[in-house]
Amino acid sequence: MTLAADTRAPAPAPAPRKRGKGTMARSRRREAIALVMPSLIPILVLSVAPLVMGLALAFTDARLVRDPDYDFTGIDNFTKLAGNAFFWDSLRIGLIWTVGVTLLQLAASMGLALLLNSGLKLQGLTRVLALIPWAMPPVVVAIMWQMIYSANGGPLNAFLGSVGLPADTNWLGDFSTALPAVIVVGVWVGMPQTTVTLLAGLQQIPQDLHEAAAVDGAGAWRRFTAVTWPSLRPIVTSITSLNFIWNFNSFSLVYVLTEGGPGGKTMVPVLFIYLEAFKNRNIGYAAAMGLVLVIIVVLLLAIYLRSQFRDDRAERGR
Repeated sequence: MTLAADTRAPAPAPAPRKRGKGTMARSRRREAIALVMPSLIPILVLSVAPLVMGLALAFTDARLVRDPDYDFTGIDNFTKLAGNAFFWDSLRIGLIWTVGVTLLQLAASMGLALLLNSGLKLQGLTRVLALIPWAMPPVVVAIMWQMIYSANGGPLNAFLGSVGLPADTNWLGDFSTALPAVIVVGVWVGMPQTTVTLLAGLQQIPQDLHEAAAVDGAGAWRRFTAVTWPSLRPIVTSITSLNFIWNFNSFSLVYVLTEGGPGGKTMVPVLFIYLEAFKNRNIGYAAAMGLVLVIIVVLLLAIYLRSQFRDDRAERGR
């Protein structure tokens, strides 16, 4: 007796279980965290942790001594700071320095960027030369400009004497010329990065817009105000905000050039805080000054950015 062959089809293999959306989301978060951690850890250790420590020290009487022993003093440092005329005078000088350097950097860099974008001969070499101040360390720049400003045979005084002007000005030692002289150096140092940023923005503007404006009879200035400037507005807002922060926190350039002199005429706030912390050894008091500066910078930037964004919305609504 023979058995009939089993003609039934084999049972299908079980379908693989699909991973839930929650499991996939958790896996992606873990991958993202693993990618971010190598850059996040240095930021936490070198930036966030010192900021938190400085915030805590601002409410203490900490001093820079071998065996630190300090107590919580509440707002005593801030009460003392409110009556410190030298600090508020340094803040005034710092704002003059910051606003002056930032605006002059923007104006000079805009002109240089337009020139570099105009199709000059040896354009590559010209752009490299424009970047030289950016490649030089601030200390080297300060020493170089000290020599240029020297009252005894400096190149600047020698040139002025050759054209019949007074040749004995002590540019960094005179009360009336020290701060303007330092501002000039700050503008020269910061121009390259602003120029490169604006030049990149200029190269993104379609040439057709300029050609259409020229056909309509617009001159060079009209094309700049109607085409170039509106296209560069977002870039200008970003670069001026960054320059404002950078210039307000400038230290090494002013320190090497004048050390805050003469008579405190170039004593910017960061230099004042440095001297309070490492010369007078009042770490807690200096931390309170730093906290006040952070608040002031954040408020000024918030006001500036809000005004810029309001203007942008108004232009888009036209």
